[in-house]
Amino acid sequence: MNTPADYFSELFARDDDPWAFDRRWYEQRKRDITLACLPKRHYARAFEPGCANGVLSQALAQRCESLLAMDLTPRAVELATRRLAPFDHVQVSQGALPEAWPVGHFDLIVLSEMGYYLSPPAWAQVVECAAASLAEGGHVLACHWLHPIEGAPQQGEQVHWALEQGLGLEKLASHREEDFLLEVWGAAQGLD
Repeated sequence: MNTPADYFSELFARDDDPWAFDRRWYEQRKRDITLACLPKRHYARAFEPGCANGVLSQALAQRCESLLAMDLTPRAVELATRRLAPFDHVQVSQGALPEAWPVGHFDLIVLSEMGYYLSPPAWAQVVECAAASLAEGGHVLACHWLHPIEGAPQQGEQVHWALEQGLGLEKLASHREEDFLLEVWGAAQGLD
């Protein structure tokens, strides 16, 4: 069973930044590490499901020609749309994975802090969708909290193991700390 949509709606009803993406040094530092781990300086088309209020999306927008950011929660979509309004090449949509996986190919897919909210079968479908829609030479980046999350059907380790098994891609980077695991899969890049 996936984490119910009401859980996220209640979080955003109490706070427009429920995970303190804008306020916590931990989140800023993790975002900087995420961006530093991207093998390419620039991506043509990127997809970021679970974008929340768009803080990471804003940073990704500066590295992409086209970015599709998606979230389940209407309030999160509203906040991300407002934050990302200056970027004409960014689209924010509402949808739940795996059902709302978008059509087309992406050369960057960012799965950050969202996999553990899906059941193992639903996450397996997301991994399958990511593998099928990744453009040649593209990258999948995943970053997840490593501590238990009350009510979440999975843990971060489980989420990354499923990605490792299901993507069938070379692991290009792995950054592990006490609190989070960040990994990148895809085609190796030469020096530019």
